[in-house]
Amino acid sequence: MNNTDFTKPSHFIRDIIEEHNRSGRFGGKVITRFPPEPNGYLHIGHAKAICIDFGMAQEFGGRCHLRFDDTNPTKEEQEYVDAIMNDIRWLGFEWDPHLYFASDYFERLYDFAVQLIKAGKAYVDDLSADETRELRGTLTEGGKASPYRNRSAAENLDLFARMRAGEFPDGSRTLRAKIDMASPNLNLRDPVMYRIRKAEHHRTGNKWCIYPMYDWAHGQSDSIEGITHSLCSLEYEDHRPLYDWYLDQLGIHHPQQIEFARLNLTYTVMSKRRLLTLVEKGYVSGWDDPRMPTLAGLRRRGYTPEAIRDFCDRIGVAKSNSTVDIALLEHCLREDLNKRAPRVMAVLRPLKLVIENYPEGQVEELEAVNNPEDPQAGTRQVPFTRELYIEQEDFREDPPKKYFRLFPGNEVRLRYAYIIKCTGVVKNQNGEIVEVRCTYDPATKSGTGQESKKVKGTIHWVSAAHAVPAEVRLYDYLFTKPNPDDVAEGEDFSVNINPNSLETLRACRLEPSLASATAGSRYQFERHGYFIADTKDSSTEHPVFNRTVTLRDTWAKIEKTGRSEK
Repeated sequence: MNNTDFTKPSHFIRDIIEEHNRSGRFGGKVITRFPPEPNGYLHIGHAKAICIDFGMAQEFGGRCHLRFDDTNPTKEEQEYVDAIMNDIRWLGFEWDPHLYFASDYFERLYDFAVQLIKAGKAYVDDLSADETRELRGTLTEGGKASPYRNRSAAENLDLFARMRAGEFPDGSRTLRAKIDMASPNLNLRDPVMYRIRKAEHHRTGNKWCIYPMYDWAHGQSDSIEGITHSLCSLEYEDHRPLYDWYLDQLGIHHPQQIEFARLNLTYTVMSKRRLLTLVEKGYVSGWDDPRMPTLAGLRRRGYTPEAIRDFCDRIGVAKSNSTVDIALLEHCLREDLNKRAPRVMAVLRPLKLVIENYPEGQVEELEAVNNPEDPQAGTRQVPFTRELYIEQEDFREDPPKKYFRLFPGNEVRLRYAYIIKCTGVVKNQNGEIVEVRCTYDPATKSGTGQESKKVKGTIHWVSAAHAVPAEVRLYDYLFTKPNPDDVAEGEDFSVNINPNSLETLRACRLEPSLASATAGSRYQFERHGYFIADTKDSSTEHPVFNRTVTLRDTWAKIEKTGRSEK
């Protein structure tokens, strides 16, 4: 389903916590956690979970732990740990001193496993992964017991200790819980708790050669930390009976797991596997490519943490999955940047304009408003000279109907300056227009109160002599379809990658105030959209600006239409 009305839904997680506080279930405590796997960068979907996990803890005066689920050493790297912590702090949340790792609990998890073996609730299995899968059954047929299921506790204890000691090769044995091979919930059909994996861990080195499965480490880690409310996305709902079983069998602190719908966004993929494919196959320049839905990519694109938090608040917390229109995310961003981004003039596809009756060599400083939405932003001076640059699209030799910009014989206003009239053009040997000739009316200077006439068109410009050369990157959606998974049989999501998702313009000319723009500075390029000085490639010697979002706000139109229909 596609959400188009974002009236805030009832917040069922808040209701549950309030009921627990009234009943005294956890003594009035609210302790949540955010448990990312350090095998990739966080994306916009994780932002929703972060806002819920940290937000609920803040709202009820509790705390939220950051715990890395580092149980798979072959896919985890310190780079991802550092990036995840950076992203969470950038969003505006803090966990100190409650930073934990599942690897902190490897010894205790091992002891818990021994406890289940002694109780006859776990056994060492010699089946291969394929054999285990074959005996697991289907959604309509129960599974079959492993021939090793009834080993004695003593034999299982011995084999498990030898697994830990490294006596057996990778994949040769697993430790499985002994639950119910006939259960309608496949997660309860003797799930694997440990597998042999002789790989170096980024924190524990080679100390361990057996590693816990996520479903085994999840609930027990929550219990060890005293988590009260384990907030998870909806795909873990069917896993909850397994987590409950483990905790009940061990007789330890039992958090309340609550599931919520994950975020799905149009024109976007959220799967880490697919995001990794985009990086590894070179469809994007890296995890922080501004076209990526990663928080690193969104930050480099120019998104603000305030806009993302506002977006997460607007979509609410629901129990059923839905897909959110990316136009809402862009709307939240525009609303935020509109208040904070200074306005500047930038010509992305320059065409020279010469004012024939303006004195040669004269430089006039004109006053320009920095941000009409912020009275405290003040004004700035922009130089005006005889030779300017305007946008190529702002001139037509043979204009279409209702074209109110510059063409031979027509008048337009130059933003913050004068009214000019086109008198002719200069063409090169190929017949291409390389220069527009105009005259100006000195009595029409903006802001003087002396304007003697009105015109329908206003265009922006920069002084040719003072313009700052720059590279500008225009980003579009990475996919051509709202649902990138909408593919024919035998195809994958990559067929829907947008070949025009990036256009690089290298001959742009910006007003001189941008000569000192620092990396990460945000602006509204008048009539073009919002831009940010690239945090990796931009320098004072070679300015590079990324388009964050255009000025066209389709979501605002949807909201207006919706209100008018009600």
